[in-house]
Amino acid sequence: MGVTLNCDMGEAFGLYKMGDDAGLMPLINVANVACGFHASDFNHMRATVRLAKQHGVKVGAHPSLPDLQGFGRREMKISREELANCIIYQVGALKGFLEAEGMPLNHIKPHGSLYGMAARMEEMAHAVCDAADVFQVPLFGMINTMHQKTYGARGHRFVAEYYTDLDYTAEGGLIITREHAAKDPTEAAARSLRAIREGKTLSVTGTDVAVGAETICVHSDTPNAVAIALAVRGAISSYL
Repeated sequence: MGVTLNCDMGEAFGLYKMGDDAGLMPLINVANVACGFHASDFNHMRATVRLAKQHGVKVGAHPSLPDLQGFGRREMKISREELANCIIYQVGALKGFLEAEGMPLNHIKPHGSLYGMAARMEEMAHAVCDAADVFQVPLFGMINTMHQKTYGARGHRFVAEYYTDLDYTAEGGLIITREHAAKDPTEAAARSLRAIREGKTLSVTGTDVAVGAETICVHSDTPNAVAIALAVRGAISSYL
C-alpha cells in the first residue's frame, strides 16, 4: 500500500510570511499550493513551485473560496457555476507556473471551508468536478462524504485523505478552526499509523470514526508543522 505525505503550503502573501515551507518541503511527497484566493500571490506561487521542483515534490492546486481576509475558512453562498469558474481561475493560474517550470499538475484539493462545503453539499462537490473536468487530474477528499460519492460518480480519481493535525467529529467530519493549534508529534504519528492500518481515528467524543489514508496531510500553518511532519514521516516510512 502506497501512502503519500502532503502539505498545504505556499500561503505567504506579499511581505507576510506563513509557515516554514523550506523546512517542510524536504519531508513531504506532495505540496498543495495556495492559488491566491485564501493566501499566496503570483510571486509566492512561482517560488513554491520552484521549491517543490528542487526537492522532487509533486504539486497540486489548493483553490479556495474568494476569502483572502478570512484565509478561506469562512463559508459563503455561491452558485455551482460561480464556484466552478472560481476554481478554474485559480487552478489555471497555478498550472501556468507549473508549465513555466516544466512540471505537471498532480491533483486538485479544495481548501478550508470550500473543502468542508464540498464534503456536505452535493452541488458544491459537483462544482469541484466541473472544474476538474477541465484539468483531468485526481481530487483529494474524505471517505463517506460527497467527495467520495460525487467525485467517483463523475469519473474522477478520488484520493482518500487523512488529517493528522486536525480533530474529527463523531460524524467523521473535520473541525476546521480559523487558527490551528500545535499538536503532539508523537500522537500525530500514532494517529496516522492507525489510520493507515485500521482505517479508523478517534473523534473528539471518544468514539472511532472511519477514515481513508491514501495520503496524510500536515498543515504548514500548524505552529509545529515541521516536527509533526518529521514524526509522521518516520512512523509511516515503510508505507511511503
